[in-house]
Formats: sequence, structure tokens, C-alpha cells
Amino acid sequence: MKKGLVVLLIFTSNCLLAQKQVIDKVIATVGGELVLLSEIEEQHALMQDQNSNLPEGVRCNILAQIMGSKLLLNQAKLDSILVADAEVETQLNARIERILTYMNNDVSQFEAYYGQTVNEVKEQVREDMKNQLLVERMRNSVIQSITVTPSEVKDFFNRIPNDSLPYFNSEVEIGEIVYRPKVNENQKNIAINLLDSIRNLIITEQATFEEMAQTFSDDGSARAGGDLGWTKRGKFVQEFEAAAYNLDKDEISEVTETEFGYHIIQLQERRGNTIRVRHILIKPEITDADLEAAEMHLDSIRNLVSTDSMTFSVAVKLFSDDNEQSYNNDGRMVNPASGNTFFEIGDLDPDIYFTIDTMEVGQVSAPFEFTDPRGETGYRIVQLQSQTAPHRANLEQDYAKIVKAAKDSKQSGFIGTWIEEKVSSTYLNIDAMYDGCPNLENWRKKETKP
Repeated sequence: MKKGLVVLLIFTSNCLLAQKQVIDKVIATVGGELVLLSEIEEQHALMQDQNSNLPEGVRCNILAQIMGSKLLLNQAKLDSILVADAEVETQLNARIERILTYMNNDVSQFEAYYGQTVNEVKEQVREDMKNQLLVERMRNSVIQSITVTPSEVKDFFNRIPNDSLPYFNSEVEIGEIVYRPKVNENQKNIAINLLDSIRNLIITEQATFEEMAQTFSDDGSARAGGDLGWTKRGKFVQEFEAAAYNLDKDEISEVTETEFGYHIIQLQERRGNTIRVRHILIKPEITDADLEAAEMHLDSIRNLVSTDSMTFSVAVKLFSDDNEQSYNNDGRMVNPASGNTFFEIGDLDPDIYFTIDTMEVGQVSAPFEFTDPRGETGYRIVQLQSQTAPHRANLEQDYAKIVKAAKDSKQSGFIGTWIEEKVSSTYLNIDAMYDGCPNLENWRKKETKP
């Protein structure tokens, strides 16, 4: 587990490594940005964890990649590209939540592993996270206008030797209808009454908001006393945001319902359109009867589609959860790795794989239970909408993939050209210990102060 976590938790090349074994020194300068020896060694160590037989010259390649990122970062600062503090905080929280998920939300395990508290880790990597976002933003601004025409796609494909064409395994397209159990009124009332009691304890100063959040809140912010950090308008769901922006400083809202459950919210600070709030979330309990009712409801929808009383597409619009990505894609699931609707069989979640394993194209499954990333239970039915046989890549079947590959190739070439142009007008210095790196020759030719 430890090795996998190290790979997962790296925010940038040197983030979240609590102790550095390398005596640091600056080994390259790109404009106003420094490259440290520790950055090279840390990336090298991570690569070695994955492959103990690394080829010679790996450190040269790592340095070239880091210098490219530093050049983008330097230009982002020169161009006054901005990343808001709230955006950095959101990214940090998301990464920390992902880490804690792998640790079964055990904060003590997190602190033992890193030798720091969650907040200390966040502060340690905050600047690196901001720089990473600046690099991504700068890179996107450079390549945003790059597109490929159909003739360029065809030329790109024709340049690939036949014996180098990739072999694609069987792929499927899958439609889904997602239905979430409805909470019964009794459980709603229990949640509301609990929050009313908590709110009263805080207002009468019998308890603090932070204590109550840590004890009762049903989301990850409980560890921080319910604190959600600085956030701009538009980041919260509509009901939550409306309540939060109507509060005065230190005021606590009445119980507010959102798709996540029931909240009380306290406004801590406000700076123009940016607020810092904390909340306590109570999620009403879903009972076994609620789950059974949801499964029966979805099974009745399946019967309508299976008997041709309703098309799958119409059923999606009438019954599927409109918060699901597939809802706006006519029910088709999107492969997060490729961005298209095709999945290799081995890439499917096991519950979906075993469901479609014996299905024919066009067939609709029985309802089955799943757990979403928030840990909540839902039900889905799926339709096997298409299936391809294993085959060599070709323009007819794999056009979308080839378009992406052609575009990626063109963008990569454009970034390379952009870097070469910027190198000529950027101060560069590389330590002599890397004189033997042939891939740094173009950088060394420009190693002067403009």
C-alpha cells in the first residue's frame, strides 16, 4: 500500500515527501525559477520504485522536463496569469480527501505516515500546488488554439507504419439510467430536528460550532471543524450558496436542504464576492425499505424499455439522475481516461463488467446497486449499446481516438517550438554536473543572459 500511496500522493515532483535525503543545491536556473537537485532525485526515486532497471540518462530527461515546466511557470508569472487562493484550497482539499479515502479516512494514519498534521501538509505543498496550476494554465493558453483538420488526421494515421498500428481490444458503449433512493419523511425529520438542536446549543454557547461539526458532520470538513475555506460565488450548489451569501458575519443559518442532505451554515468572513464559511451536514439515513422501493421503481422502468413501451433515450430523460454526466449524453457513459464513450472490457467497473458479460447488444440489465464517490448508495440499469471485435486501429472504427492522438502530437510539437522560442529570451544556467546530457544541448546554446 505504501508504495502505491507515494505515487498517488505526489502533487508535484517534490510534494508530500516529509524528509529529503539529498543535500540540496540549485542545479539549474530558468528565468526567475530554480531547479533543485532534490527535485531530480525525488522523481528519480519514484521512477525507480516502479522500475528498478532504469536506462542511463534518466536524470537528464527528468531535468529537461522540469526545466520545461519552469519555463512555463516563469512565463506565466511574466504574463500575470492568476490562480485564486480559493482554487488552490479546493485542489488541496480534493487531494487530501483522496489520500484519506485510501487510508479509510484515518487521520491518525495520515499523520503517522507523513509526520505532519493535515493542515501542516497542506501548508507545505500550497506553493507547489499553486505553481502546478499556473503551469497548467500557461500550457493551456499556449495550445488552446491548436486544432486538427480531417486531412491532418488522415495524414497522421497514414504516417504510422502498418506494423506499428495499435491493436485495440474489444470495446463497448454502455448506456445507464441512475436512480437514487428517496429518503422517507421520518428520516428527514430526524435530521432536521438534530440540526435544530445542534444550532440551539451553539447559539446558547453550550457548545462551539467547531466541536459540533467534528462530532456530528457527515462530510470530510468535519475534521476542520466544518471549515470550507475561502470560496467564490458559483462554487457551491444553489441552495447552499443562497443561504451562505445571505448571512452576516458569525450568523448561523436556519436548516438548509441541498442534494447532499441538511446543513446549518456559519459565515466566518467575507471579502467582496469571496466568503469563508463552515457548515455541519447531516445526511438522513436511507432505510432498507427506501432501497427496496428504489430497486422496484427502476425495475419498472426496465420493463418499459424492454417491452418497447419506451425508448432508452426517453427513459433517461424522464427518470435518470440529472446530476450524472451520462444524463446529458443520452445516457451514454463517458470513459474518464479517454473522454469518449468507448470502454475496453477490462477498464469497466467489475459490477458493470459482470452485468454485461452475457448481454446482447440492445439488451437492458436488471437493476443493481452501486456506491458513488461520496459513499452513497444508488441503483442503475445499463444497456449494452455497441460492441466491437478486437482489431488493428483503423480510421473507420477508431476515428475519435486517432483525432485525439493527432491533436496531442500537434500540441506537443507546438509546445516544443514555443519552448525553443522562449529559451532564446530567458536567462538560463545549468550546473556543470549535467554537461554530459545530450538532450540539454539546445538549452546550453542559449545559456546566456539576454
